[in-house]
Amino acid sequence: MSESLLQSVQDAVIGTAAAFRSRTTLQPAGGEGDKVFPPTYSGAVYATEKRRLPDFGEPVDCVLLDSVQSQANRIEEALQDAVDEGRLQIPVIEVDFSRIAVLEPGEKGEGLFEPIGRVTSLEAPHRVADAILRDSELDVDGQWVAFRETTAGKKIGYASLRNATPLYEICPTALLLGLWDSTGPKGGLGTKFQRALVSEIIGINASYGTKTSSRIDPLAIRKDSAQIFETADRGWTLNPDEAVQEKNKAKLKGKDGKPSEANHGNIVPSLSDVSRDGVPLAGGVTISRAEQMTVVSLPALRRLQFPIDGKVSRDVNHAGRTVLAALGLCGAVLAAERGLDLRSRCLLWPTDPLKWELLSRPGQAAIEFELDGEAAIRLLNEAVVQAEKVGLTWMKEPLQLRPAKKLVELVRRSQELAVFSGGDEGGA
Repeated sequence: MSESLLQSVQDAVIGTAAAFRSRTTLQPAGGEGDKVFPPTYSGAVYATEKRRLPDFGEPVDCVLLDSVQSQANRIEEALQDAVDEGRLQIPVIEVDFSRIAVLEPGEKGEGLFEPIGRVTSLEAPHRVADAILRDSELDVDGQWVAFRETTAGKKIGYASLRNATPLYEICPTALLLGLWDSTGPKGGLGTKFQRALVSEIIGINASYGTKTSSRIDPLAIRKDSAQIFETADRGWTLNPDEAVQEKNKAKLKGKDGKPSEANHGNIVPSLSDVSRDGVPLAGGVTISRAEQMTVVSLPALRRLQFPIDGKVSRDVNHAGRTVLAALGLCGAVLAAERGLDLRSRCLLWPTDPLKWELLSRPGQAAIEFELDGEAAIRLLNEAVVQAEKVGLTWMKEPLQLRPAKKLVELVRRSQELAVFSGGDEGGA
């Protein structure tokens, strides 16, 4: 790379370079051969496939350790942390639940049983097009107006490949990590942008383990020692006269009334099958190594245009694309520096420092460079300043919304159901 990192990124965006790429080899923090646990999908199974890899003559068994969607979320979380710490100023839209009263279990009235605090466009699953923001309101001259009916909210519907400026102003991560405004006013015809930054982590040469379960109760309570019954406060009793009789479900949770339903007693040590119908179950895996692959597509960024007052300028387009490339590098680097503790029993450790490559010209070796968090933040800030000089600006102070009453009530009812059902049922 040249002496000026910003100049190098600008040259790559303006020229014919294909991508910025990073490939990082990882091992479990416990060392080679330590078991790691991938994410599970419906039916408690893993996402597995065979891949052709340079070190193997034949396709090799691989397992997904962190998906493209999950990696995008981790990048946004890292950017949000940098914003909260005052290290970055990028557009953020906040929905503030903190003023909603908190209810005690069984208490009636308007409020929530579990405080939520703040949800931002960097935390919502569908970014600025998420239903949480759609179902919130913005104070416009003293009147609370549905977000999508405000000037800022309407920008989502105005955005397109040939007019990326509205999203650049309020949610540039949507231009980088993808967006589909499928629940907005236009439905399936809503604003849509492909991902320009893609990252995932796979486990290579995976061997699937066996799921175990056991618990020893220090009180040695036997499963047939007594029958227990649910009480009105979601506790339990041995006296059936004190039990909840609603819907003839006197026994705890409507089941057989064993002490285990109140988490008393032993769990007999047991093993589960490694697979069901050839699909690996959630018993963990050992791998020869893991790899994280991150790509920032420059052709995808070059499709975006950034008109100002209806006029398209080559300099403005280059500036906007450079900012997005810098934002992608910055987000990926900051996410890597947060570490790769993906979930319980899946902590990964890079075997080498994070390195980047610029795929500049066909037939030529990739250009390698290293980038840490502070340098990545400086790169992004410098790119933003250059864009401002040609008239392309974005929102630097958070746009604050409040949740609509119907959204608060929906959340309250869901929380109430979770409180009194014990969390037996999920969201979908």
